[in-house]
Amino acid sequence: MAELAELLDAKLTGDGQCEITGLATLGNAKPGQLSFLSNPSYVRQLKTCEASAIIIDEKYQDSCPGNKLVTDCPYVSFAKATSLFDNSPIPLLGIHDSASIDSSAVIGKNVSIAANTVIAANVSLGDGVVIGAGCYVGESVSLGNACKLHSSVTLYHGVVLGRNVVIHSGSVIGADGFGFAFDGVKSVKIHQLGGVKIGDDVEVGAGSTIDRGALEDTEIGNGVKIDNQVQIGHNCKIGEHTIICGCVGIAGSVTVGKNCILGGGSGVVGHISIANKVQVSAMSLVSQPITKSGMYSTGTIQAKTSEWKRNAIRFQQLDSIAKRLKEIENSTDKK
Repeated sequence: MAELAELLDAKLTGDGQCEITGLATLGNAKPGQLSFLSNPSYVRQLKTCEASAIIIDEKYQDSCPGNKLVTDCPYVSFAKATSLFDNSPIPLLGIHDSASIDSSAVIGKNVSIAANTVIAANVSLGDGVVIGAGCYVGESVSLGNACKLHSSVTLYHGVVLGRNVVIHSGSVIGADGFGFAFDGVKSVKIHQLGGVKIGDDVEVGAGSTIDRGALEDTEIGNGVKIDNQVQIGHNCKIGEHTIICGCVGIAGSVTVGKNCILGGGSGVVGHISIANKVQVSAMSLVSQPITKSGMYSTGTIQAKTSEWKRNAIRFQQLDSIAKRLKEIENSTDKK
């Protein structure tokens, strides 16, 4: 455990010779495992936790009777610890016989290209790139060093990934943006002439889509983390280290600042900007620009259905109530 404390830059309190073999939650940990406390709601579990050691903030260490790794940010320390116990399969280096690779593609060193992958013309793959089974990498795509595509990822033509980008299964990067012009009878397609540029250390969850730009590129900044089933429209600009949670929908030409958090199921209408360090609550709709950092929410709070229906009716009556109130105020002012 002393070695683990050094790797996590944590203060060790207890037996430095204790062996740690895995990670677990406070409620389910067994001897030999490491756990952590980041949410004060679980403090009561410390006394009964069977973990051999716990990552903990200094202010809670007196509540923990066993071995402790004391850090300023236990959740970050836990995140670092997970890398030490990562059990993901290690891909085999080399190119599978069934992969189809255009002769013009430039392939870096120590790459892994799995079965039934298609690499189109003028593709560039950096060193240490891993491409899972059944992926499609379109013409003139560029992947920086240490990028990883899980199985069945599709990269359309002209997509550019920085270094250490991870894209999970079923995601599609660079499909056409949803652009049409109505001529009075039918919709005329606006061909999407831009691309998608993704910075370094970005992760895109399973089943997510990032559309290419109409004229300019859609851009995802360094360190952005995108959850599963997220839709990002054409020409969006997502600032560095922003977090986009599951099922978020962002319409076209939206600019999101740095270090923002868009809660699960939230939506953003097109052609607006969001400032740096903005948090949007889950299931909220951002329908106008946000110019100052802070937390923003929309919608109504949870209630019993009968109560919610009554409130919904009252909400529909607000306009007429406001008009009547204005009439009363005007009549009072004249007296």
